[in-house]
Amino acid sequence: MLLVPYTSRCETLLLKRNWHHTFWQSVTGSIGWHGESPAQAAVRELFEETSIVAQLGDIRDLDRQFRFRIPMRYRHRYQPEVQWNIEHVFCLCLERTVPIELQADEHHDYRWVSLGEAVNAVWSWSNREAIEMVRRAL
Repeated sequence: MLLVPYTSRCETLLLKRNWHHTFWQSVTGSIGWHGESPAQAAVRELFEETSIVAQLGDIRDLDRQFRFRIPMRYRHRYQPEVQWNIEHVFCLCLERTVPIELQADEHHDYRWVSLGEAVNAVWSWSNREAIEMVRRAL
């Protein structure tokens, strides 16, 4: 699951992962193993990673999924039989930037940047495409 939070001023939130100090990204996460929907995972991960509270009706499903092979160096984070990831893409429009409370075991920094700057800052091709989708929609 990938969620792009953005503001009405075309700013988006980027988080920096603990395990890769140059790795900026939007909110990402896995769908829970207990039957959680992608949209429910988006709401949960948003809160866990940023402390932003949203409801299911607040987020917008961009009706896009990215499928990619999980690199070997990250497979330890998944069940042994899982080799492919399907990333469901969502966005959330906020009125303005808000302070973030990071989950210390996942992220160590955050910043609000323009959507254009974010496209050039994120590592993942799917994250770049998701940000571009939001940018085009605005």
